[in-house]
Amino acid sequence: MKPVSIPQSTEPLKILCLGAHSDDIEIGCGATLIELAERNPRPEFRWVVWSACGDRAREAALGARTFLGPSSEAEAEFHGFRDGYFPSQFGEIKDAFEVLARDFRPDVVFTHYRDDRHQDHRVISDLTWNTFRNHVILEYEIPKWDGDVGQPNYYIPICREIAERKITSLMKVFQTQRSKDWFSPETFTSILRLRGIESRAGDGFAEAFHARKLVSTL
Repeated sequence: MKPVSIPQSTEPLKILCLGAHSDDIEIGCGATLIELAERNPRPEFRWVVWSACGDRAREAALGARTFLGPSSEAEAEFHGFRDGYFPSQFGEIKDAFEVLARDFRPDVVFTHYRDDRHQDHRVISDLTWNTFRNHVILEYEIPKWDGDVGQPNYYIPICREIAERKITSLMKVFQTQRSKDWFSPETFTSILRLRGIESRAGDGFAEAFHARKLVSTL
């Protein structure tokens, strides 16, 4: 398919990455972020993980550094909201979103899929749309047993080398998740290949997103 590109600019893009948990951002859009981080000028990122405690906090920081590079230390923000209980912490999380919106005005926001069946993911997606009403929002997908990845409508082709870097990095960084049967190179390769087939990507790999609203000029 003929692509429509995220435009190059003389001014750095501002990109906001939102993940409920450590590893969500990297699974959902890690390859895209690797490529964006290597642009010149490099985008200005804000990387926010809403539940990152203990070993998971260390993994979250390592994940940001691995995917964005050393500049991530000044760009990453980690919260300690209770995993699995985001609906009951909605007010506190919304307050943190309002602080974030005052501090950072993104051009593009990467967040969770609105119809993701994980309750924490849905809260973050809902608050993204509630807070950033005039922005390009791309909802990424997280493969899991719920079978809720849906039918995305926005694809970013990924070269083989970047796809392999993403998968290798996921397995290296997130040691606490390797005992889960779904957290495997085969899972991550298969979703990249499936989306690559759907978009007829040149190297056969792509990340896919749900783009609910896009405005284009002619």
